[in-house]
Amino acid sequence: MNNCKMSSSSKIRKRDLSEIEWPRFDLSKIQWSRMPKLRIGDSVAKLPIVQGGMGVGISLSGLASAVANEGGIGVIAANAIGMLDPDYYASHKDANAIALRKEVRKAKEMSSGIIGVNIMVAVNDFYALLMVAIEEKVDIVFLGAGLPLKGIPVEALRTAGVKVVPIVSSARAAGLIFRSWLKKYEDVPDAVVVEGPKAGGHLGFKEDQIDDPDFALERILPEVVAVVKGYEKKFRRTIPVIAAGGVFTGTDIYKFFKLGASGVQMGTRFVATHECDANIRFKESYVACSEDDIEIIKSPVGMPGRAIRNGFLTDISSGKKMKLKCAWKCLKSCDIKTARYCISLALDNARKGNLKKGFVFAGSNAFRINTIISVKELLQELQEQYLCAREKGAGRLRSEYEKALEKLRSLKEEYLTTLKNGVNSLKNQCERDIEKGVITFREEYLTVLDKINSLKSEYLKAVDNADFLKNELARLFEQYSLLNRLQT
Repeated sequence: MNNCKMSSSSKIRKRDLSEIEWPRFDLSKIQWSRMPKLRIGDSVAKLPIVQGGMGVGISLSGLASAVANEGGIGVIAANAIGMLDPDYYASHKDANAIALRKEVRKAKEMSSGIIGVNIMVAVNDFYALLMVAIEEKVDIVFLGAGLPLKGIPVEALRTAGVKVVPIVSSARAAGLIFRSWLKKYEDVPDAVVVEGPKAGGHLGFKEDQIDDPDFALERILPEVVAVVKGYEKKFRRTIPVIAAGGVFTGTDIYKFFKLGASGVQMGTRFVATHECDANIRFKESYVACSEDDIEIIKSPVGMPGRAIRNGFLTDISSGKKMKLKCAWKCLKSCDIKTARYCISLALDNARKGNLKKGFVFAGSNAFRINTIISVKELLQELQEQYLCAREKGAGRLRSEYEKALEKLRSLKEEYLTTLKNGVNSLKNQCERDIEKGVITFREEYLTVLDKINSLKSEYLKAVDNADFLKNELARLFEQYSLLNRLQT
């Protein structure tokens, strides 16, 4: 009879869940009142939406202040902003710093909200423009078109209360910036914008990467979030990651939040607003364009860019060289001798509505715009779409949770029944058929044991899945409670 006994290592261990109470959340009673806020350092935006900086002169004090007044983060683009001055060619690069200072002050007069400045690292007057932002104590500087690694006046930025947000297109670039800052300045940026290949204007990708799924925003965003997490722990502060490039609806915002973003940056949608600083003909080109009109161009600064095809770009692609007047070498990578046109002049002409001598940069979704609305209407639309998507997501999560609980109960019953019947059956079989031989018995015993173990594994997986869903729902309730406390 000893041969029929289970060894201690073969005994089935039951997981007693009789004392566990699985919470049932009634998500239908939750009133989702608004989007979560976006905190960058001590600046807190009521809406987690950054209006992207768009040059030349597309996002100035008018658009930036309107967005800030509605609770978002308004951004003035500093690139070639001096071209607003008719005497730009006489005053050269100094005109950029002068014009930027004027626009920042105008924006602050029109709004008490959060105002930022977008500065391209690649421009030769980068440091002069950055000093204007510091002296005027803007809330945030967004640094793109290059990596802000060398000579950044971090101490002056901190003293002025100016937050720093680099714009990157990969986790590698984000990691390089953070490691460099930690080594050189014993500090790190306050947030990061990660821009995917669906953005408008100059892109931080090679042409063969633009349509490659491996470089899509959905792929690179979680990678950047993972890089930043380590520095959040080290510095014990929140460093939000802001998703950009192709964000068009509130549903998109919800999707990128699920992937780890704390905010989004949008440019294309804000062009088609009444408050945008561009000429009406510039805005109407968005409304009129089709999907086929949006193309990737080769910029004279050596980067691919996304724009709306027009006669000017058709002439350029056919080899025509436009007459150009270079005030000064504003971009480090521009070679005036080989350039077919001045990119800054072309963009400034487009801003003024002269599309025969310029062209319009636009994101990949520009063709979806069919009307020009106010900033207030746009932000309200985005909020409604976001809240709708979030409620649907919570409903799906609740349904999955209920299914997991039902499967858990079913598996538990089947597991315990099989365990009980299987072991009792084996004991009786052992007593009746011992004479048939130990080998035959052990084969039958192991067959039943395998079934028990298989059920056990499936059962425990279901438990783990229920645990995960329970934690997700608990997190939603914790977020909802926090929002209620903040609102009161």
